[in-house]
Amino acid sequence: MNPRYLPLQILKKLSMKKYNQTAILQRKFLHSGQIPFLDELSQDYEEVEIPVPWGHVSGKWYGPKHIRPIVGLHGWQDNSGTFDTLAPLLPQNVAFLSIDLPGHGLSSRLPDGMWYDSAVNLQVLHLLMKEYNWDKISIIGHSMSSIASFIFSALFPEKVEMVVGLDALKPHIRSNDKVVETMRNRMKNFIIADERNRDKSEPPSYTYEDLVEKLYVGTFHSIDKDKCKHILARNIKKSLKYPDQYFFARDSRLKSYNYTGFWPELNLELAKRINVPYLFIKCTGSTYFESKEYFDEALEVMKKNPKFEFYEAEGSHHVHLNEPEKISAIINPFIEKYHTAKEDYSKKREGCFTFL
Repeated sequence: MNPRYLPLQILKKLSMKKYNQTAILQRKFLHSGQIPFLDELSQDYEEVEIPVPWGHVSGKWYGPKHIRPIVGLHGWQDNSGTFDTLAPLLPQNVAFLSIDLPGHGLSSRLPDGMWYDSAVNLQVLHLLMKEYNWDKISIIGHSMSSIASFIFSALFPEKVEMVVGLDALKPHIRSNDKVVETMRNRMKNFIIADERNRDKSEPPSYTYEDLVEKLYVGTFHSIDKDKCKHILARNIKKSLKYPDQYFFARDSRLKSYNYTGFWPELNLELAKRINVPYLFIKCTGSTYFESKEYFDEALEVMKKNPKFEFYEAEGSHHVHLNEPEKISAIINPFIEKYHTAKEDYSKKREGCFTFL
């Protein structure tokens, strides 16, 4: 089993508590050895935990450990497994850190009573940069995280080296009545989910085959069935009640995710402020999630940035997982052009990396 690294300051805390190394390794997947097809997934990465105020953010670190990585950010209710097939196709001299956002995968959930919203993901980026002493960050974001990357780049362009956005360009525009109804329903559902979390009761469980079907149908057939294992590996746990069944372990409050309200003029103002190298790929088999006119307006503003590139890729919303070679062929030249993290930045912060 590959070792997992922690920043030195956390190791010091753990050693004071006589932290058990066996427990560290066993937590690699929370349920290692219990999930079907787990052994079939690539192990060419190190499991990582990054401390945050509410617990930790988990991730997979691919490639060199002595240089600043490109950070991979997944979509809503997915996890770091979304980049399992793409990561090996990135340039070999590039480090890549694919993380589980709060409440997803193996990362800590937000405390009881807290509502997930888009600002949390922006906070995670700041916390990553602070923990590893990065002056800038490079991002590959899919869907929800592509939107987060758009916002982060507009608010903090001085902190961004480059961005690759997949399929969702910007916050989506919805009618007023739709926004009101969505807010009402999500608040009601959040209260129910939060109460269930505090009950500590086991969620409904299913056979693994049923979970594959649920994920396949739930994504509107966006994830090919044979690729569902990459998401399920970090999204499910074995039932304690039914030996041959599993349940979704992600935080059910995520279904009530609060998308901050945006309007067309605000999106265009954000787009105007993005002056960093920015590559956006739209999947031809995916919807725009809004009236296309709003997408087109923002795209025209983005094109005024001389470092902006736009491509279309044939495939579904998860084409980067299903057919990663279609995406790597587009993004690798962009990465080689703009990602300049060659420096051993760990020297800036002595003892930043420790492997167990």
